[in-house]
Amino acid sequence: MFKRMLSAFGVGGPSVDTVLDSPHAMPGQLVTGQVRIQGGSADTEISQVVLSLVPQAELFRVVVQQGVLVPAGQLVSIPFGLPIPWEIPLTAVGGTRLAGVNVGVRTELLIAGAPDEGDLDPVVISPLPSQDKVLEAVGRLGFSFRGTDAEVPQKLSFLPPAQFTGRIRQVELTFFTNAQELQVVLEADQHGGDLFGRFRVSHQEALVTDWASAISGWLAQVAERGTAYPEFAGQPDQRSGPGMGGVLAAGAAGVVGGVVLSEMADEFFGDDED
Repeated sequence: MFKRMLSAFGVGGPSVDTVLDSPHAMPGQLVTGQVRIQGGSADTEISQVVLSLVPQAELFRVVVQQGVLVPAGQLVSIPFGLPIPWEIPLTAVGGTRLAGVNVGVRTELLIAGAPDEGDLDPVVISPLPSQDKVLEAVGRLGFSFRGTDAEVPQKLSFLPPAQFTGRIRQVELTFFTNAQELQVVLEADQHGGDLFGRFRVSHQEALVTDWASAISGWLAQVAERGTAYPEFAGQPDQRSGPGMGGVLAAGAAGVVGGVVLSEMADEFFGDDED
């Protein structure tokens, strides 16, 4: 919550205060609150009230009100609901803030065609329950967190469990999320190249999946295959296949935990066809 004078009007001008109902959110949720504009010594005409989500300000900018008249000395409150993108970078996991990753709501008022940009109201972005199940398993397996950034999509970097030291340098985990499903893409950095794996499940399936077994099985595949790139094991798109339980049961047939291995990441992110 930041109260500031509108610079365009100087002393005696109106002030603005953006108040969030809660500073905590998850991907796909709404951040709600009010933009409160306190009138100054004279009536003020504001052409637009705009909210931006930072660090995605260039991509995500919402006009919440147009043509706002703020009478002298009076308070005008404008309620808002700002949707959080599904692939917003996470800023906290397990209650611990991730260094170097900041997300917030910025308020911008357009006055006589000129923007008056405000301070950043921080928002803590925590994992969805489906994402949290994956991260809990990563922790139980003995991965060590190395770091991340605010890029979209966000990559979380880990050192592998101790038993894979010398065979796998690091593992990067990326979530691709929408309202229906969760995709978990794993990238193992080895001597000689990278190996990729992907799980694709609904959010409901993710909550009942044994992620520790699935991920450890994938790591074992990667370590066993060494620096030799494998052929595609299974289908790249699991949406039309069996449920997660059925895919897990296929481990003996070369598909471990619904993960497929590939030399090229493009094989995972080509066009999907139902």
